[in-house]
Amino acid sequence: MAATPAKIGLLVPLRSDFVVDKSISEIPILEGVNVIGRNNLNVSDKRVSRKHVSLQASPDGSSELVVEGSNPLVLKSGNQRKKLYTGEKAALLHGDILELVPGSHCFKYELVCVDHASSSNPSSNFTFKGKRTSVDEALQIKKHRQADGTGAIAVDFQGEHQNISVMRSSSISSCSQSELATNLDSCNGLEVLRQFHFLEDIASLTFRLMQVKGLPSWVNSSSVTIKDVIQGDVLVAILSNYMVDIDWLLSACPAMKRIPHVLVVHGESGAAVEHIKKTKPPNWILHKPSLPISYGTHHSKAMLLIYPKGLRVVVHTANLIFVDWNNKTQGLWMQDFPWKDQNSGTGSPFENDLVDYLSMLKWPEFSVNLPNVGHININASFFRKFDYSNAAVRLIASVPGYHIGPNLKKWGHMKVRSILEEFVFDKEFHKSPLIYQFSSLGSLDEKWLSEFSFSMSSGVTHDKSPLGIGKPLIIWPTVEDVRCSLEGYAAGSCIPSPQKNVEKDVLNKYWAKWKATHVGRCRAMPHIKTYTRYNGQNLAWFLLTSANLSKAAWGALQKNNSQLMIRSYELGVLFLPTTVQRHGSVFSCTANGKPEQGERVPPKNGDTFKSKLVTLCWKENGRISSSTEAVQLPVPYQLPPQPYTHEDVPWSWDRRYTKKDVYGRVWP
Repeated sequence: MAATPAKIGLLVPLRSDFVVDKSISEIPILEGVNVIGRNNLNVSDKRVSRKHVSLQASPDGSSELVVEGSNPLVLKSGNQRKKLYTGEKAALLHGDILELVPGSHCFKYELVCVDHASSSNPSSNFTFKGKRTSVDEALQIKKHRQADGTGAIAVDFQGEHQNISVMRSSSISSCSQSELATNLDSCNGLEVLRQFHFLEDIASLTFRLMQVKGLPSWVNSSSVTIKDVIQGDVLVAILSNYMVDIDWLLSACPAMKRIPHVLVVHGESGAAVEHIKKTKPPNWILHKPSLPISYGTHHSKAMLLIYPKGLRVVVHTANLIFVDWNNKTQGLWMQDFPWKDQNSGTGSPFENDLVDYLSMLKWPEFSVNLPNVGHININASFFRKFDYSNAAVRLIASVPGYHIGPNLKKWGHMKVRSILEEFVFDKEFHKSPLIYQFSSLGSLDEKWLSEFSFSMSSGVTHDKSPLGIGKPLIIWPTVEDVRCSLEGYAAGSCIPSPQKNVEKDVLNKYWAKWKATHVGRCRAMPHIKTYTRYNGQNLAWFLLTSANLSKAAWGALQKNNSQLMIRSYELGVLFLPTTVQRHGSVFSCTANGKPEQGERVPPKNGDTFKSKLVTLCWKENGRISSSTEAVQLPVPYQLPPQPYTHEDVPWSWDRRYTKKDVYGRVWP
């Protein structure tokens, strides 16, 4: 007697508003060929053929659809919405939506628990439940993104311990048990994160890692979600990003639906823009800044949230899509600022840098009615109404253009140079090393790398002598890191650097390993971008940014160093040691305790301290003075990093890898 075909998935009927339609039966998708058509509908519609579409479902959860009917259908996958005609084929992924007729008869494809010990594959015992990614499709979609951008294919890992159990299944992966033990359980550094407590009174002096699904709760104890950021009585929200999935954003952060005015400054193009226009709430405004120089992107990731009591500024590293806020190592900084009063001073460096950057975006002004303010236009100058005198960081932005004269040191790596060269650092950082850590690598040469390291090495010691050029290392995932990651090879679609950029001889001396054991994120591939100068566990400075290592993002000097050419928009925050004045409480736009929300409390006279930037692995050795306070930054990689060995191969996303990943897949 023939074995019953295994159930691979379901087609779940949706209403026109994409809510599940419980009046229509779900359509089971079994292993093998499935025919979907008019007989599956609860109403007669002759536009749908009796054999409208066939689905070939495989035991590994992948499915291929073929349009059989005479009329087209629509496949919505991630940000892509594509019309398919008779005879055309496409991969069908978990979460994809089929419109059997464009705009009508919608079904969402959902995988059920896939048993690889099915009749067609008796030797495997790998099971999982969640969203699966077609690697071929991921590669093709990513190839249409700019190399300096960082798009993603949505991969939804449900269940907190699912991935760990997957990793321990010896029959489906050649990741050794010792590798897994090292990644999951070892290193005294694990105790570092267990003992770390995020202190609200110095929150703006550091940054937060974002929560990662599928990891033990202690790993996420000090991390942040989008709901932690966008909360309270937000009157106006300006969201800046590269990729935007409005469907996900509204589901992940329902508070967005209640905000009266929302401006989305994005970097999307083509069909993705049309989809955003159709799915956005009517009170949302979309704006894509101009890109006057080819191959540029709007890549900045930030939020400006206006409250009755003030402004929240957020700078982070994640696209507004599911995988970036759930599966990756990401970073986020935020600080709240009150409205100015009659005692507020003139513009601070942070204020000037912020307004200068916002003015370059040139979004369409819109008018709002704010409590105690009245009708006012929201433009770049509006943001001078807030008091940034307590800003804990410096802004580092890039905007496209050919920057000369007074603008030469206003943007990109020249902005970093201009700030660092005016700063006095401790002697311990003389010729100390540099770290570049990012998720996309541009086409680089030795000349530009020297130019960049000169900027990052700027600064003087107390005796006014230059710090000297630091030796840089590039922290970059290996092929093995990606293969054994939470997402397997699919994670590589968000590390979109081709062989021609990665496998240059000039880079061989720079490669260093991604090791994040102390923050429990060895297997959460980095989308975070950071740059730092360090000595042991002490940090001279630290930069959290959207900027990858590329000329497009940071700029390249031209015309005998008199002109800086930048292609893209980027935004980051630079942490420096600083003298901090303590306050009776920290200003917050959303806190409800005493003092009353929004009220500033004068500091005690002379109650100040100098911050010292250190990693989570820093240990007090008694040499820190009473007037100095260590501020721990959750640097998500080991310092000093381990250089690559001869066995380590840097990840390139357009190479072929035949060694199976944690889901039993090869790439592509």
